[in-house]
Amino acid sequence: MSPDIKYLVWSGALMLVQVLVYVVGANLKAPLTELVGNRETFVPPEGWAGRARRAHLNMLESLVPFAIFVIAAALTNKANAMTAMGAMLFFWARLAYAVIYVAGIPWLRTLAWLAGLAGVIMVLVQLR
Repeated sequence: MSPDIKYLVWSGALMLVQVLVYVVGANLKAPLTELVGNRETFVPPEGWAGRARRAHLNMLESLVPFAIFVIAAALTNKANAMTAMGAMLFFWARLAYAVIYVAGIPWLRTLAWLAGLAGVIMVLVQLR
């Protein structure tokens, strides 16, 4: 497995961990009857659980273009050291982002997000 694909897989696993963190937080904040229902009246949790939910949603938004670019690089034989470095940067930055966001550290969170974006761009520019 190429490094790019390996970090794509690990990024998918990170997203699953993020949703589990959010679910645990939601379970601590809302009664089970609300969580198993259709959630028409469900109010998303606040505090760390709310931040975990938002971090997960942000990961979902970021993972889509990252996955498209990594897969495109693999399919077109354009994967190289730069795409591998971009994929590695994306994964580690997104891991840091998740931890920092749940901890509630705003400026550092933004820096981690920008680092993840830089990783995506590193992969994208190799597709030209």
